[in-house]
Amino acid sequence: MYNSNNEMMYMYPRTILFIFFIACLHTCIGQPEPVASLPKPLAKRKIGDPLKSLPKNIEVLTLFGERADISPNNNSVAFISKTFGDAMSIDLKTRQITCLTCNMPGATFLRVMHLSNGDYLLIGPDHFENAVASKKDADVWYLSKEQNARPVKIGLKVNEGIAISKKSMKIAYTKLLPDTTQKLSQLVVADIDVNGGTPRLTNQKTVLTNIDKVCTLEAQDFYDNDTKLTFFCYVPDGAFEVKGIDLTNDQVTNFSKAPGSFNEPEGIFPDGKYVAVESDRQCEWLGGRRGSANIDIWKLRLDGTGKDFVRLTQFNDYEGGKAANPVVATNSKFMAFQVAKSTDPPGMGHGLLLYWFTPKPHEGGLRNKK
Repeated sequence: MYNSNNEMMYMYPRTILFIFFIACLHTCIGQPEPVASLPKPLAKRKIGDPLKSLPKNIEVLTLFGERADISPNNNSVAFISKTFGDAMSIDLKTRQITCLTCNMPGATFLRVMHLSNGDYLLIGPDHFENAVASKKDADVWYLSKEQNARPVKIGLKVNEGIAISKKSMKIAYTKLLPDTTQKLSQLVVADIDVNGGTPRLTNQKTVLTNIDKVCTLEAQDFYDNDTKLTFFCYVPDGAFEVKGIDLTNDQVTNFSKAPGSFNEPEGIFPDGKYVAVESDRQCEWLGGRRGSANIDIWKLRLDGTGKDFVRLTQFNDYEGGKAANPVVATNSKFMAFQVAKSTDPPGMGHGLLLYWFTPKPHEGGLRNKK
């Protein structure tokens, strides 16, 4: 380019060259930034449908469903058809959707998660009463991967989600205690034993007790070979921090260090150095109500400084839009998440998407990948 310009100096009069230089300068200034650069923050939210303006590394997986969970071998994604609906699975190569619980009339499930042996854990009441009561003390069910298997209860009730190891049959869940004890919630780690034909919990161990009446502990993900666990303390319609506990010494670390803002840890990255976070940090310049109504997905480095936040999605750049519930593949190549409306209650989604951290395989994600 520079050689070409130098040759032109000898071919054109100085006046023509000067005009050419000014025009070129104006054009260069107007060029967009490289694709790899992050988009600049908007001054206010846009009007429109974020699904019609997706970046090249994001693709639509389904047009319905919520609470995605990627299989340990990264070949499929399990999800819930709707709140109090059926558990389903989509093959990432063929995009064929299979209903996992349609042989159970009146299914009212809230979550489906893969176990390391290929089976599933489900969360949901055995029957629907109402949207509030049916989320409290929901049963945990074990579902075999075998065709036409029916879910069975394992004798555990929970109010929210649970953490499931990607390497073992270890889980972590919240145990609520009577108010009279002044210890309102605990994090419990346990193993699922499938020997003997009936799944059951063994080796239960309380790893953390919370005596703060304001918030309730909730486990998210095991990492570092199941020696550590991400969690947060849930405050209804409030702000909370990304935290982690070292299960070898019970040391707790505040990773986000952002008091007054919404930061919920979701999908852990396989290296254990980062976590995908639902956050309202963009409200600092976009405005709007802080909390779960206006969230996007951010990537937080788990170094304890709380300073390394990188925004991954821009759905909340649009009025009424948000992205939520991210999970990261065990090969680190992609994550799955859901699109939702800012008016939706936490956890509700209207379709699943894939976010590629590596170059996206041709023609629809994993379909042609060997």
